[in-house]
Amino acid sequence: MTRDRAHFLLLNIGHFLDHLFTLIFASVAALALHREWALGYSELLVYATPGFFAFGLFALPAGWLADRWSRDGMMVVFFVGVGVCALITSMAQSPMQIGLGLFVLGVFAAIYHPVGLAIVSTRWRSTGMRIAVNGIWGNLGVAGAALITGFFIDHGGWRMAFVWPGLVSIAVGLAYLTLRRQGMRADKTARAARAAAPPAPVTADPSRRRLLLRVSAIVFVTTAVSSMIYQSTTFALPKVFDERLQGLALRLAGAEGEAATLIGLLAFAVFATASVAQLVVGLSLDRFGARRVFMVAAGLQIGFFAVMPGLRDGWALVVALGFMLGAFGQIPITDYMIGQMASGAARARVYAVRYVVSFTVLAATLPLIAFVHGRWGFDTLFAILAIAALVIFCAVALLPARLPAVE
Repeated sequence: MTRDRAHFLLLNIGHFLDHLFTLIFASVAALALHREWALGYSELLVYATPGFFAFGLFALPAGWLADRWSRDGMMVVFFVGVGVCALITSMAQSPMQIGLGLFVLGVFAAIYHPVGLAIVSTRWRSTGMRIAVNGIWGNLGVAGAALITGFFIDHGGWRMAFVWPGLVSIAVGLAYLTLRRQGMRADKTARAARAAAPPAPVTADPSRRRLLLRVSAIVFVTTAVSSMIYQSTTFALPKVFDERLQGLALRLAGAEGEAATLIGLLAFAVFATASVAQLVVGLSLDRFGARRVFMVAAGLQIGFFAVMPGLRDGWALVVALGFMLGAFGQIPITDYMIGQMASGAARARVYAVRYVVSFTVLAATLPLIAFVHGRWGFDTLFAILAIAALVIFCAVALLPARLPAVE
């Protein structure tokens, strides 16, 4: 394997681990802690919320540091930081302790998206395809969280679901440092050259400025709403399956003692299969453009969310796969749009702003899930998500056929 391919592989592993760590607690709360600590599912979500706020808010300083210091250096900090925090979180003895551990883990996990995506979108051609492949690894991290956590709950306890990924992340961080040590020095030289160069002239074309403002507004509106959909589906799906697929899981296994593993396996199967949508989207973005592809993804979600209420077992599994295809498929679209419009030198900071919006909404969505589930159940949540997908569809319809490119 060439150093270039190894670099891309490690970045993809980083995306896998980032989403794995942020969603381990979703399965732990749904399948273990509500029994072990005698707390309701809605009560446990409160302790995950600060970690998701950190996941969003700390993306901005992470992007700023990456542009000013070193993107590869920040990736090493990410790998080692989340690994150590996962080990510490595994030692929690109370809800407050696990909430604190998840908060600090969220601070380090915030590094990946603004920094890793800036590297992917700047370093290689075929941006749509590269972002899509990278996104699939992230989705496999979402899927792996349910599968790995469910397995460890049945075979050793929920704490091991933090310990082993933590050790792996630290090892990958050391490998990344070994691989990219020379690249970090080259980045330092390139930054010094850019700082010494005269500033590029600023164009003042009013029509282009208006177009950029319109597209930027649509990007951030759709980012916020799609983040609510993404969080609601990925975080709540293990609990949705725990409530609605128990009959199917027990028929498949014939052993009640393996229920957590089977629910995790079914969630993994849905997440992993739906992640293929990102590959299709990546190919389609470079060929058909963002507007058409985005409208198809939003339309899929509207239909499947609308029919999900009341379904159980086999039909619930099929429809869940349908709305996850749309939810995962839309993820690389806004990243692709930013990659097309943002300058390379400031790209990590632009991605950071995008992910501050995205992950702040992710954090705010957890109280929404808890509130709606505690009072009306998941059927009402699916109706809300169908309306949210309709909002995305209407906003995307206002996009131009071609995005304004970097000058």
